[in-house]
Amino acid sequence: MRLSRLGHKMKALIARIPKRYVISLGRLLGDILFLVDVHDRRLVLRNLRFVHTDFSRDQIRRLSRRIFQHLGITFLETCQIAAFSREDVLAKVCIIGEEHFLRALRENKGVVVLTAHLGNWEMALQFASCHYSSPVTTVVRRSPFARLDRWLTHFRTRFGARVIAKEDALRDMMKLLRRGEVLTLMVDQGRASDGVDITFFGRKATATRGAALVAIRCGSPVVMAACVRAPGGDLILKVSPPLPMQRSGDLRADVQLNTQIMSDAIEKAIREHPEQWCWNQRKWKKHYPELYPEFFVGKEGKKRRFAREDN
Repeated sequence: MRLSRLGHKMKALIARIPKRYVISLGRLLGDILFLVDVHDRRLVLRNLRFVHTDFSRDQIRRLSRRIFQHLGITFLETCQIAAFSREDVLAKVCIIGEEHFLRALRENKGVVVLTAHLGNWEMALQFASCHYSSPVTTVVRRSPFARLDRWLTHFRTRFGARVIAKEDALRDMMKLLRRGEVLTLMVDQGRASDGVDITFFGRKATATRGAALVAIRCGSPVVMAACVRAPGGDLILKVSPPLPMQRSGDLRADVQLNTQIMSDAIEKAIREHPEQWCWNQRKWKKHYPELYPEFFVGKEGKKRRFAREDN
């Protein structure tokens, strides 16, 4: 009993840490990561140079440092969210564009909510679970570490959200949409093996086809949403008007076109908050393998060396 009370007191203490301290400590943590995480720093710098060819070296480096600071803040925010009550979550987020989501929900065809690793994506799910009575389900990639996977599942579902594993999730996604429920999908990452070719930041890339496929088959409206951080540190959940999904009857062509429409919406949101996206990913790997040489194995079975680009 005493341990239980102590645990509740600790959670309450963590939940009440002022926002300014979380932001300051998060920036410090991000600066440390920028210095010590050489692998991700090089990856971020390389991606930024690839898509922002008009940026100077100093601009790229300043932006990359802000990206790491954002990751540090997001990490500490997420740790704090684990101690939040439902009331705490509702008080921490301001929503803009809610009318777009409610209008889509009234169609009774389910709603596909697109999001990305932008802003504090975990807070977006927590807020939606607390704010809406309609069931909210998200598709996740399971962690290979069982304990971490159990903790993440509990963290994401404690206010009523549901999670389904990404592997073989198509049938479950269609079922819940046909019941008129809400499906949130992270669509900024996609493996070359199961993705479709799109243009992203003016470069060829791949994106997952699942979001477009279920939206077409179920006739569901699609909205873009992201929980981004304002300059003062406040979290704002921005919801866009429904995207203009195309349904010509040619499934293959429609999936291709609608995936591009979705990717354009993601790109627009990232351009508005470039420091709040996770740039440490191999988004352009399929078409530009030379951009990530350390991930490709040579004929002799040894990883190729890559240049010291951040000196």
